[in-house]
Amino acid sequence: MEKTLVLIKPDAVERSLIGNIIALYEKNGMKVTGLKMVHATKASAEEHYMEHFGRPYYDNLIGYITRSPIVAMVLEGEDAITRVREINGKTDPRQAAEGTVRALYGISTSENTVHASDSPESAKREAEVWFGSDY
Repeated sequence: MEKTLVLIKPDAVERSLIGNIIALYEKNGMKVTGLKMVHATKASAEEHYMEHFGRPYYDNLIGYITRSPIVAMVLEGEDAITRVREINGKTDPRQAAEGTVRALYGISTSENTVHASDSPESAKREAEVWFGSDY
């Protein structure tokens, strides 16, 4: 079984969508194996989004992810990384397939409700940011 990291971002937490989003993952065969609510610090946000450093949107991204609590979770399942990214939908909620997390709950490209790791290496690195070596 493969593991991946998901962050339920501030816009979704602020709108009380945590349960709805977790239910979508579980309905699609994912098992929650790690879960916590945390207020991201600037340092943890910068570590998580290190590959985006220097891009025009970087400062806004850090400000957004640190503005209020997030939910960090590890999901496990068959082909979890690919499947979770499909469940999430495209980054732009207007282009996301019907029934995906972002189509249902995303506000905009920058406030798109969830983050999911894009590779096994990213999943391991990102999960360690939020869960330490317990991943």
